[in-house]
Amino acid sequence: MIDEKKVLGIIPARGGSKGVPRKNIRELAGKPLISWTIEEGNKSKYIDRLILSSDDEEIMEIARQWGCDVPFVRPSELAKDDTPGIKPVLHALDTLTERYHFVVVLQPTSPLRCVDDIDHCLKLCVDTNSPSCVSITESEKSPYWMYTLEEKGCLRAFLKGKAKYSRRQDFPKVYALNGAVYVAETDWVIKNKKLVSSETIGYIMPKSRSFDIDTEIDFQICRIFLKPSTANSKQPSIDLSV
Repeated sequence: MIDEKKVLGIIPARGGSKGVPRKNIRELAGKPLISWTIEEGNKSKYIDRLILSSDDEEIMEIARQWGCDVPFVRPSELAKDDTPGIKPVLHALDTLTERYHFVVVLQPTSPLRCVDDIDHCLKLCVDTNSPSCVSITESEKSPYWMYTLEEKGCLRAFLKGKAKYSRRQDFPKVYALNGAVYVAETDWVIKNKKLVSSETIGYIMPKSRSFDIDTEIDFQICRIFLKPSTANSKQPSIDLSV
């Protein structure tokens, strides 16, 4: 609860994954990928209830083992490759009988995100009186360095205005969604059927905690950052010295 307003945390984790098969429960640094998100979500001082939205029995069972509430089974029609990400969120809000003022969406593919990122993102949303706040990270590659290819293979600048910048260091900073934390007022989400709009503010996270696992390479990179603890396999530590 924050400012006397109840907060619901949702972890969306469907069973079908093409890039990295069964990635949500694949072992990463000694424990299932999804457990990293469950543990940090449960540490939050603001989230009143953390639930899983999944269509997969194995994912649901593992989530329960790691302390996540599984109040329903997500319908198969909301767990397809082309299902918009907002659909499972709206389904969860409609299915639960208890009402919440804020919803926090935590994708299990962001294992480096920590509880401070979750709580700071939520607090920023409340403090600025914004309807939604999402985590972002500074992009390593500026769109001013990007091009499209014409039919004959000629390069054309993707963005206009590059000529007014004499050095790469002078380019405006640009940010990308990192997929780690989405916070929004539930009434706003239900009305707009989205988590990000022109009203959304950004919470900046460092690159070292902004990896979103979508490919095998992403998985291996996160494995480098995470070191299993020899004392307790359920409590690996995050190594950011790499």
